[in-house]
Order: sequence, then C-alpha cells, then structure tokens
Amino acid sequence: MATVVRMPSVLAGASEAAINKWLVAEGGVVIVGEPFAELETEKAVVEYNAEIGGILGRIVTPEGKVAKIGEPIAVVISEGETSADIDAALGADAHAAVPVTAAAPAAVVEKTKVVEPVETIGAGRLFASPLARKLARERGLDLSAVSGTGPGGRIVRRDLDSAPVASIRPTAYSASESGPASEPILVPHSGMRKAIARRLTESKTTVPHFYVTAECRVDNLFALRAQVNSIPGTKVSVNDFVVMAVAKAFVDVPEANVTWTDEGMLKHSSVDISIAVSTEGGLLTPVLRNVANKSLTEISAEIADMAARARDKKIKQDELEGGAFSISNLGMYGTLEFAAILNPPQSGILAVGAAKDQPVVVDGQLTVGKVMRVTLSADHRAVDGALAAQWLAAFQNRIENPITLFV
Repeated sequence: MATVVRMPSVLAGASEAAINKWLVAEGGVVIVGEPFAELETEKAVVEYNAEIGGILGRIVTPEGKVAKIGEPIAVVISEGETSADIDAALGADAHAAVPVTAAAPAAVVEKTKVVEPVETIGAGRLFASPLARKLARERGLDLSAVSGTGPGGRIVRRDLDSAPVASIRPTAYSASESGPASEPILVPHSGMRKAIARRLTESKTTVPHFYVTAECRVDNLFALRAQVNSIPGTKVSVNDFVVMAVAKAFVDVPEANVTWTDEGMLKHSSVDISIAVSTEGGLLTPVLRNVANKSLTEISAEIADMAARARDKKIKQDELEGGAFSISNLGMYGTLEFAAILNPPQSGILAVGAAKDQPVVVDGQLTVGKVMRVTLSADHRAVDGALAAQWLAAFQNRIENPITLFV
C-alpha cells in the first residue's frame, strides 16, 4: 500500500523544515529505523529515520525545498505498485509537486520533466536550488564560482558547505547597490544564527544569572592524564576529566541537579551534560547522557563522536535536547577566564579557562603551580548562592584530586 511520508516535527516550535539531502534515491529501498533523508532546521541538519519500510516511489519535496510540518515530502510503496498508486495516495495534489528525477524502474516512477530554478550570471545560465540561491544571497556569494553536484549539475546546499572558502567569491555590488567598494558587505543571518541569538537574548534577559569563580590546582590532573595516555591506544583530554569531575560533583551534591519550571522544581536522577561544540554555523550543545556512570574512556569516545558529527551536521535532533547542565571550555584557545550564558531551561553552565603556570603558596612557601580558573553561571531561581558554592567546591575537590574520580 502506498504511504505518504510527511514532514515530521523535528524541532519544537518549528513550523517548517527544508530537505537538505535525500539519502535514498527514488526506486531505492527504505528500511525502518535507518536514515533516508537529512532535514535542515534552524539549529542543525538532522537525519530523519524511516518509520515505514518499502520502496521510495516518489520524492515530493526535492532537495533545497522547504515544507511545512505535516506536508507530504515523499511516498513509500510496496513491490509492484505503480505511479497510479502513488497518485491515489497523494490525491488531487499529486501532480502539483515536481519530483526529483533519479534512476528508478519505469513502473515505479513516471517520467516527469524537472523544471530547474535558473539564475542568470552574465551571458550564461546557472542552475541552483532555491535553498542554495537563498544561502548565496545571505552570504553574499557568487554562485558562478561553485560547481554543482545536484541533478543536471544543479548547485545545492552541500556544494556551498563543501566548497573551499577561497573558491567562493563575494558577489560584486555596484556603488548604487552597496556604496563605495570600501564599504562592508552585509551578510544576512542564517536561521541557525538567528535561533542562537534569540535563545541567548531570552536567557540573559529572563533568567537571573549569577556567577561563582574558583581557581583549581591541576598539577595532579596533568600528571594522571600523562599516565593514562601512556597506555597504548588511549588518548584522553583535560576536558574529558572536566566532564567526569562535573558529573561526580553532582553525585556529591545532587540537590544542584535541578531545573526550574513554573509549576515546581524538576529534580533529575540522571546526570546529563551538554557539551558546547563550535561549528561553522554556530554553537551546538549535544547532550552526553548518564555521565556519572561512564568511564573516562567512554566519556572521551562519546564526546569525540558527538563533536565530529556536530561539525559534519550529522547530529540528531534528540541529541540536542535535555540535560540540566552545560560545559563550555575555551582553555584550548588560551582564554584565562570567562562567564558563559545559560542554555535554557538548564540551571547551570561551567566556563573552563586555560591551565597556566603561576605563583602559588603551599604551606606558607611560594612555588609554581598549574592553575585553571572556572566560573559557574547559575539560575538563581533553581540554585541559590550557597548551593552553587557547595557544588563548585565539590567540583574543585574532584578536579584537584583526580584519583577520586575512579573510586
């Protein structure tokens, strides 16, 4: 039986999403639970797993096109079904959509001429998807410098993302359009950047932030890390230890593992931590689940996997949701100290600076030690000053005595 696949609600509050890429061609096999499309939301590009199996009989929404939540994007059929069955499933609007051509059995997909969007550059004609043209306008890019990999050489979104920066030329503007050549070029914000700005503004203006800072001696941490990394095939980072110490601090002070709601305080039994990952499009915060019960190597492997998939736009939407706490580490850039903005509805975020050698006093004697500054930003509605100080002291004890992370 032919089944219409509709645009899912992949992002809370979103009314539409774009097809970034079809992972199965028309006539290809769709397997339940396996990804068959990439959907672009304002926060990320996420994979959409099939909820029904069969043959992808027709792509209703081509790559680069936007569809509202609930609108048809494809039709999945059973063996032996034809275009008539697809038309019947889609109803009277079946012929209104322009399907993407692909190698497929004639009995499955009827031959439809694809009318490509055209953008004229100079004396030639440039074929580009609507989304690619929109992004090019937003970024002030000249599409004539980009090679298309879509059907018939059409330029699609992935071509803009994968092309070397040096190969994409800014669009030339006349003085009447943008003023003298020395004037800056306005690059409109992407949907993801707008979403980040909106959430950060909401957080800073509606959540009562307060900040607690500590200086942590991490000489023992660096020594233990060197020992761990001496084991063949093992490589862990300082940040992996920080994540583990944060989780153990919540074990020590479970009262801080809460989030504020208007109805009451939400107490969490699992320690789920968001890890801030910088990507080309902006900051993403995938969530590491049940961290308190994971080993150091498990934490390290999961963070590396999530960070790589976030930068490759392969992170799933549900991996960006939940968690009561975040970690933002700028130490690798040499930043000594900073204060981070909360990620609503989470109640805390730890800003981690660089570990630097500096003078310290030990037993009344001046010596040199490795010191790392951390700043806890907390939601005062959920975590008051005394509780925040108690939690930060627990973190400091764990990170300064890293052997306690394993006992």
